[in-house]
This record gives sequence, structure tokens and C-alpha cells, in this order.
Amino acid sequence: MSMQARLYRAEWVLPVVAPPIFGGELLVGEDGRIAAVAPAGALEVPTEVEVYDLGRAILLPGLVNVHAHPELSMFRGALEDLEFRDWILRLVGAKRRALRPEDFDAAARWTMIEAIGAGITTIGATESSGAAAAAMDRAGLRGIVYQEVFGPDPRDAISSVEQLERDVDRLLERAGDRVRIGISPHAPYTVSDALYLEVVRLARSAGLPIAVHIAESRPERDLVVGGTGEFAPGLHARGIRTAPRARTPIALLESLGVLEERPLLVHCVDVDERDIETIAAADCAVAHCPIANAKLGHGVSPLPALRDAGVRVGLGSDSVASNNRMDLLDEARFATLIQRATARMPALLSPADLLRLCTLDGARALGLQERIGSLEPGKDADLCGVSIGRPHTRPVGDPIATLFHSARGSDVVLTVAGGKVVYADGVHHTLDVESVRTAIDAAAERIRDAR
Repeated sequence: MSMQARLYRAEWVLPVVAPPIFGGELLVGEDGRIAAVAPAGALEVPTEVEVYDLGRAILLPGLVNVHAHPELSMFRGALEDLEFRDWILRLVGAKRRALRPEDFDAAARWTMIEAIGAGITTIGATESSGAAAAAMDRAGLRGIVYQEVFGPDPRDAISSVEQLERDVDRLLERAGDRVRIGISPHAPYTVSDALYLEVVRLARSAGLPIAVHIAESRPERDLVVGGTGEFAPGLHARGIRTAPRARTPIALLESLGVLEERPLLVHCVDVDERDIETIAAADCAVAHCPIANAKLGHGVSPLPALRDAGVRVGLGSDSVASNNRMDLLDEARFATLIQRATARMPALLSPADLLRLCTLDGARALGLQERIGSLEPGKDADLCGVSIGRPHTRPVGDPIATLFHSARGSDVVLTVAGGKVVYADGVHHTLDVESVRTAIDAAAERIRDAR
């Protein structure tokens, strides 16, 4: 379906693959794709084109959040200051005791509302309910929904993957040009080696992308390397043996053939030089979630070393149960500050690096770089506009530095997905904010009552 061609103007346009353009223009055609990017006045614009002048704003590609859990937005602020195992147990317990299937649908829509308002147009969604598929489609966004599978008992591997296949078949009904479906064996403390092997088999036969939480925490490493640590007693109580499995969690995935499928590796906080070499050699991508990793006390991922090794790294917010908000501009700023503080290097991770992490590198991590991630003719018009007219963003010395060190997600004034305006000047055009707010507040209240 064609739409009206539109010309966007802004004080700064950031193509990502070219230098910033002061007083730039971007033309979107009736097919929802970028037709041209140039300085103001350089384009021959047909008279029937609608002009949208953002004024004092930065126009850039829609942001790419490579790892989130849309179904968990009702847990914002509900799981504070907990050890990782306790955090997981309370999350799982509340999901079972207090929530209903429709709650996850509302949570996923609420996540899309938050994402749109923060300029995010693409999401790598990992979850057990699969609610993000319908929510993403309704919101007009794009991404990959990775259906989670759990099963630490090797005796349950076959039944677990059979259920996964049924879940995937259900989600594929929602798949299309913008929404793809993948699978996610959750993590080594919830997935047996036998189940990992079954997931690899399914991924190969069905051509499904994989995402897996890996090398996130010390308890995970203790379980994989020594069969010990915080997760071991709970598994023992279920009659599950916890023998040593591999040198590291990354080595475990390598030994099981998981890395051969080039999965998205979520977190990679606890990796050494050999692990990084393994990840790079297998051409796997990494989802870097610095705020959630810091808030849960897991540590700091070696982001510069991963990038130096040629690993495709994108930025993720993780769930708001662990991060509390979905703001990639803030996530990127934290990413560079924590790395600079740790390394004591003030020039580490430049604003230009952060811009790529949030856009083109994120698209590469999800395998979507041919469609999105930069402002180039022929690519889908996924855009966001960020106001730089407010006191905390003026004056503008360097537009990219202003974007990441002065602006924040709440400064977003425009979000366009596939050429369609989904958010402008505080108004959402694809989702009913108030009805979703009512549903998500009700779910959150049941979680509080279940404590």
C-alpha cells in the first residue's frame, strides 16, 4: 500500500555512513523507503510532497534495541536489590501465581509504546509468551521475536522441543515482512545439553535464528565449569545432576554446535580472551546490555575487546524488570561512561561509536542491515527525530555528542517506521495508550498483592 511522499528537514541529519549534515533533508517515497538524503535545498522536490520540518532537532535512523523482554513490563520496580537467583525465582513465581495470558499481551503493547516514544523502531524480543509478535505488528514496528524454551532436565529435552515447535508454529502466523520469529534456549542453568542439541536441530531444519543468554553471571559460570554455585542446589532438589560441562559458558555452546548457527549471544559479561576469539571466529553477534548487567551486579562486559575482535555488537535494554526503562540514548551513554571509568581512558567509545551501536551495528547484530540502520537511499524509512531545542541540549558543539551526552529518550519528538509516522509530538498513532495503561497497572497490582 502506497503512502504520501514526505520530506523531513532538521537542524542536523545523521546518515551514520556519512558525516553529519547541518540543515539536512531526507525524502521518503510513496513506497516507505528513503529516496534521498542531502543538505537543504539540494534536492528537487515535487510540489505534492508533504514537508515535515523538525526545526531544532536531530534526524537519525530509528534506534535498534537488540535485546528486550516486552512481556515483562509489569515488573518495573518490582524486583529490586536481589541476588540473581532470587531475582529469577521471584520473577518466575509471580508470573505463575499472579498473571494471566492477557497480561503479557498488555505488557508487550506497553513496551511498544515505551519504545516508540524513545525512538526505537526495531526490537529483538526474547520471551516465553510470544506476546511481542502481535504487539510489534500492531504497533507498526519491526524485529525478531525469539520464543524461549526451558528444560534443565535432559530427560525432558524431547518434550520441551516439541512444545517449542508448537509455540513457533503459533507465532509464525504473526510473522511477515516486519516481524520474524526465532528461538531462544534460555541459559545454561535452565537448559540441558540435550535440549541445546535439540534446539540446534530445530533451528537448522526450520531456518530459525537463535538468541541465548550466556556468560551473564558468576553463578552461571560456577554451574558450567564446576557443577557448583547458587543454581546447583535447586537442580539437585529436582534430581538433576550438575557435573562440570565445559571450560566456560561460551566453550559449552561451542562444544554443542550452538555457535555454528551464529546465534545472538546475550550479555557476554564473563568472557575471556579465548572466548572472544571463539565468538569472533564463529561470526556470532552479541547483545550488550550494560545497565541491566550493572544493576544486577554482574559486572562490565569487555565491549571494546569484542568490537576490536570484529564481533558484531548491538545495544540492548534487557527487560524493565532489571533495567527499569527502555532508553537507548541513556543506555549508550552509560555504556561509554562505565567503560571509560573502568579503563581510565577518556576517549574510549566515541559518540560516533555509540551512534553505530544504536543503529547500524544493532541492525547487523540482528541480520537486518540491508533494510535498516542507516539513512541511505533504498533502505526502509525507519527514523527518529530528537529535539535539541531544550536548555539541556543547547548549545550544540558536536551533534552526535549532544545526542548521547545531553539528550535523552524523552527528547524524541518523531518516530517513523517503514515510512509511517507512529509517534509525533507526544501522540501515538498506532496504539491506545490509556487502555494499555489500565491493563498494565492492573497486572502490576496483582504482582504486588502476590508478594
